[in-house]
Amino acid sequence: MATNKTLKDGRQLDRIDSYAKHWQKDLKKDTKADMENRNADYENVVNGYYDGATELYEWGWGSCFHFSRFYKGEAFNQSIARHEHYLASKMNLKPGMRVLDVGCGIGGPAREIARFADVNIVGLNNNQFQIGRATKYAAQAGLSGQVTFVKGDFMKLSEQFGENSFDAVYAIEATVHAPSFEGVYGEIKKVLKPGGIFGVYEWVMTPEWDPKNPQHKQIAHEIEISSGIPEMRPLKASRDAFDNVGFEVLYEEDLAERPDPIPWYYPLEGDIFKAQTLYDLFMCWRISWSGRLISHSAIWIMEKVGIMPKGTVEVTEQLKHALKGIVDGGKTKLFTPMYLVVARKPE
Repeated sequence: MATNKTLKDGRQLDRIDSYAKHWQKDLKKDTKADMENRNADYENVVNGYYDGATELYEWGWGSCFHFSRFYKGEAFNQSIARHEHYLASKMNLKPGMRVLDVGCGIGGPAREIARFADVNIVGLNNNQFQIGRATKYAAQAGLSGQVTFVKGDFMKLSEQFGENSFDAVYAIEATVHAPSFEGVYGEIKKVLKPGGIFGVYEWVMTPEWDPKNPQHKQIAHEIEISSGIPEMRPLKASRDAFDNVGFEVLYEEDLAERPDPIPWYYPLEGDIFKAQTLYDLFMCWRISWSGRLISHSAIWIMEKVGIMPKGTVEVTEQLKHALKGIVDGGKTKLFTPMYLVVARKPE
């Protein structure tokens, strides 16, 4: 363990340990001022979350940190890949294109889309720990020449890459972490070449969500604190942002509204009887009460002996809110993680 507050892999101990302090302990007491402070300090909010949660995500979910739709009998990993292929297809990605992945995580979607569409991808992330893991996994997959990863701020894309630099840009459940949709969408538009395409799966509260309803507000706050999000916003805020920054919207749909027989949130329910395949049975168990108990106990021990950074247990506690907030939001149709928009930068 490093003696200072930054580990060799890039994780910062103070960010992990202070993550939960960005919210009131009683979420019902969370104020507008708290939300504004989170937006102002979004880099530390997001990095504190992912410094503590990345390895937990890999254990419980895999290398692609996003949701997906399911057909009956469809394996989890197959569904995840299909969700990525669908976005690439709707964007009409072509071989040889230079594509930016905004908020690339540990590079799972970038590796899959690079193989599927034969494009060259630059993955951007402001978390050094995730960049290191993404780079390692790309090398292991033999994709180092096709998929690269850089550290950067998606609110300053044009400063880092210059304007008119990419043929296409996509973001999978990432731009929700931005302090404003207009800010991040505007930066994406700048780095796109004229006629370039932006495709996004956005996390938003649906039109049924009422911020004045205490139960609705509670669900939004549980999603925020469990996922490192400064502020959950309504779908209309995302849609309006595309118009406000000058994008031409080509396609939009909330994929969660499709009448799928298997709900997109089923893996988070922890119900082993809903597992689609034998492997998925193990995945569902990991998120069940017994699986979480064993995982939590192991993490507590590893934190105590110094194998995992201080604060990881606290982040794990916040992830429990995700199980409730996201599932409740899905069941009530107040929240969607798959508002799909494909837009074009005017020529």
